[in-house]
Amino acid sequence: MSLKSNLHNLKERYKGKKMAPAFNALHTFLYTPNETTHSGGHVRAVDDLKRTMNTVIMALVPVLIFGIFNAGYQHYAAVDAANGVIRQASLFGNFITWENFLMGAWTVLPLVIVSYVVGLVVEFIFAVIKGHEVEEGYLVTGMLVPLIVPIDTPLWMLAVAVVFGVVIGKEVFGGTGMNILNPALTIRAFLFFAYPTWMSGDKVWVHQAVEKAGGPDAISGETILGFLAQGRGSEMSYSISDMFFGFIPGSVGETSTLLILLGGLFLIFTKIASWRIMVSAVAGALVMGLIFNGATELGWIAETSKFYGLMSFEFWKHLLVGGLAFGIVYMATDPVTGSQTDKGKWIYGFFIGFISVMIRVFNPAYPEGVFLAILLMNVFAPTIDHYVVRANVNKRMKRLQASKDLAGGAHGKAKELKAETV
Repeated sequence: MSLKSNLHNLKERYKGKKMAPAFNALHTFLYTPNETTHSGGHVRAVDDLKRTMNTVIMALVPVLIFGIFNAGYQHYAAVDAANGVIRQASLFGNFITWENFLMGAWTVLPLVIVSYVVGLVVEFIFAVIKGHEVEEGYLVTGMLVPLIVPIDTPLWMLAVAVVFGVVIGKEVFGGTGMNILNPALTIRAFLFFAYPTWMSGDKVWVHQAVEKAGGPDAISGETILGFLAQGRGSEMSYSISDMFFGFIPGSVGETSTLLILLGGLFLIFTKIASWRIMVSAVAGALVMGLIFNGATELGWIAETSKFYGLMSFEFWKHLLVGGLAFGIVYMATDPVTGSQTDKGKWIYGFFIGFISVMIRVFNPAYPEGVFLAILLMNVFAPTIDHYVVRANVNKRMKRLQASKDLAGGAHGKAKELKAETV
């Protein structure tokens, strides 16, 4: 008997029982359900929620692999810097090496495993308790979470945050498709407010083996945003190409703007993500950056001000550092928590970019604001769509009234002409 037949027999045995949702989730992960519709009109398409989520994961895999290599590279670069040696990144020279990959995988993959195991366990528990099928929404969330946290985040801390994010960010609203907040960003927000010292990003991660060997515990090596927030931008040794290709410190998945851009194009080509949100968010970030650049050039902000470093940072470079590009491509475009109307997507995306740079500048203690901006706009997305729809309705009502007035006027003139003729 084939494996598929055995699984089908097991499915029949579990049918109607408490654990049926958990078994069905495992059964349909590789096999499509054998139920078919027999009546009524139905939308027929080749995609479903599982395929949609898998497409997003495909767009994230290159970012994850690069993040693994970069974690190893930053580790060895930090150790070299402690010994007075400055590394210059070379893609096929000292970046893509087995040494970097193994070191990065040793730290990054546990984050991925904990994220998926803890998150899916919570999903299964809620599915069994509520008696509904396990939804595939966490497939993407489980991949996003390890990519947006600092590499040295303790695993127990990540596990606690995942439980909080899945329960409070999604399940209390009814599960996938019902949540108003992005679950991955809810997890990130929990970590930020519950454990702020771990989220500051002001140290370069160094593997514990180096500590045991008597090496440095944590080498001072802030991210680019950390340097700028402290007014030490002149001390940075990173070039534009380093920022664009991703040879810089940062969270696991946020460093390579090139791969994020390619992932965004892939999601647009597959019609998974909205290009309107991406374009408008980039525009909003550039506008806010230009305003700050103008303020510093006009002398409105003193060079001694704690905001000067990030305000004077060239406006377009904001897209190359921090998590702004990653947030715009992979999280602002979430179809559940974002605006649904075309005009609403333009407004929603613009304010995400605009507010992200504003928070980044005015919060020097933690110079990153994209996740807070997206969560804020998640809350306002329904309101934006409401007013967009109401504006369209009012416009159509005015158009209808104008046509009625026009018809009424024509009818009156016809009556007058008929009376004159008689």
